[in-house]
Amino acid sequence: MATQTSDLLAAAAPRTVAVVRGIADDQLDLPTPCRDYAVRDLFNHLFEVVVNFQELAARRPVDWADKPDFLGEGWRDRFEAETGRLIAAWSDPASQEGVSPGMGMPQTTVGGMALLDLTVHGWDLATATGQPYAPAPEVTVALHELAEQLGPTARKMGVFAEPVPTGPAVPDLHRLLGLTGRDPAWAATR
Repeated sequence: MATQTSDLLAAAAPRTVAVVRGIADDQLDLPTPCRDYAVRDLFNHLFEVVVNFQELAARRPVDWADKPDFLGEGWRDRFEAETGRLIAAWSDPASQEGVSPGMGMPQTTVGGMALLDLTVHGWDLATATGQPYAPAPEVTVALHELAEQLGPTARKMGVFAEPVPTGPAVPDLHRLLGLTGRDPAWAATR
């Protein structure tokens, strides 16, 4: 049985997996829209999110202090496999119930955070490596409210930068990026 979170993750995942598969080894040191993160750093962060949010779906504790390097043998295939496990973890209806013991917020919000990272970091990696990226429209729309809700705390914690103003006629993705403090027109200076 699927949940809304798992359905949205299933819509988002193939697009981000395609971006990860398109990252060339010689692009790992390129800058990204995430200040202080090269492609390798952002990939490792996203992989850690994918793994840790599987545990959070089951209300198990996670350790964010450990910063593993996931860029070993077969990293693209392993990312795809772990992303499938993330979708499966959030398809359990119990993953949506109550408050996360580790995060102190509703489980539905925690699942949304996984979706937000998978989507926005998919764009970050695509933009940094010159790949096209178009998230599933239903995902982007669903994330607007969450990004607005999380914004003040995320900015205090340094997770989001100050919002980047976008006009009403811009694509939904650009508005979402602006809410997270990203400039939709970001381009790497090479």
